[in-house]
Amino acid sequence: MKRIIVGMTGASGAQLGIAVLRALAAAGGVETHLVMSDGAKAVLARECAESLEEVEALADAVHDNRDLAAPISSGSFITDGMIVAPCSMKSLSAIANAYDDDLVVRAADVSMKEGRRVVLVPREMPLNRTHCRNLSRCAEDGYAIVAPMLTFYNGCETTEQQVDHVVGKVLMQFGIEYERFRPWAG
Repeated sequence: MKRIIVGMTGASGAQLGIAVLRALAAAGGVETHLVMSDGAKAVLARECAESLEEVEALADAVHDNRDLAAPISSGSFITDGMIVAPCSMKSLSAIANAYDDDLVVRAADVSMKEGRRVVLVPREMPLNRTHCRNLSRCAEDGYAIVAPMLTFYNGCETTEQQVDHVVGKVLMQFGIEYERFRPWAG
């Protein structure tokens, strides 16, 4: 059984985090731990038909972002890593600088210090120099950056198919297959 933390922060694209949670549930054999920032909850209310309760029900465990004593804040709580989707530039900056002021950032920092996989799905456009420096710093420190770029080679025709492509790329980082992912076929 895999155990993966899913963090959702206050960038546009709450659908990405929801799709990740759904895909992990469908994969089977994955225990998910969800932590959402206040910004993520605000974006969810603006962008999605799903309620907070419906999103939280997709996870096996839900943690309060202010609870720095939660199990996921400790390296002794064994996980396979973490996905932050979407990852706001505020959270990216905090992660890049190990500014562990909330549970999303603390869990990412702990996962990284323990040598576990951490996947960041940054959402911002256009990117300024500071955003690029923080992305570069995270990449240099070993975080996997899976930016939700549009994909055309696989025939995606809808936003949902684009989201499925990103989710497939994220799950590949953990060796999890996603049936809705359409890879390059050559």
